[in-house]
Amino acid sequence: MAKDLKEKVETLEDTLQAFIRHTDRSFTKVNNAVIDLHNEMQDFKDEMQDFKDEMQDFKDEMRDFKDEMKGFKDEMKGFKDEMQGFKGEMARKWGELANRLGTLAEDIVAPNLVPVAQKYFGCQGEPFDFMLRRTRTHSKESGRSREFDAIAIFEDTVILSETKATPRSEYLQDFSLVIKDFFDYFPELADKKLIPIFASLNMGDNIIKQATKNRIFVMALKGDTMEILNYDDIQKK
Repeated sequence: MAKDLKEKVETLEDTLQAFIRHTDRSFTKVNNAVIDLHNEMQDFKDEMQDFKDEMQDFKDEMRDFKDEMKGFKDEMKGFKDEMQGFKGEMARKWGELANRLGTLAEDIVAPNLVPVAQKYFGCQGEPFDFMLRRTRTHSKESGRSREFDAIAIFEDTVILSETKATPRSEYLQDFSLVIKDFFDYFPELADKKLIPIFASLNMGDNIIKQATKNRIFVMALKGDTMEILNYDDIQKK
């Protein structure tokens, strides 16, 4: 009996010792795992701090880049304004030279007729014909002829331009008569709409008012290109 009890006690002690050893090993593994996790978390925190520092550096660089781009944009705007003024000045100088040479119609007005026709009067594409200083005989009076400064012929529209270096009221009156008789010189264009344009480098207010009253469009230098100055006023009439 005593022997059996002793054996049971010894067996229990062995089992307890084995449990303690197993528990100790498990605890060690858990502790090591906790330490590893802590180390990994610390590494992760360090990496996140590095990333945060890099992002701050990136933000600073982007702010500097934005400031540089703003400075560049301001410089380009100044350059653009200077170039715009230069182009306008060159256009005026060229116009003055053309005035002196008597080639204002060819050098300044004619190159702008097609863009103006497209912009203001809905003309599509290039003209079927473009005439400069064309002389025609009156269809009803054989001994009567005249020279036309510039004519651009589109599908259903004819742009007739008269150019004067120094626009005057009497020139505008003469142009009104030319408009009235135009289709007698060009009867083959009688089915088209006629748009008259009185052109020069500069136009006085009195000329513009007189032209508007007679439904004649006025074209003059505005900025660095030729524009219709009384388009809205005529459209309202």
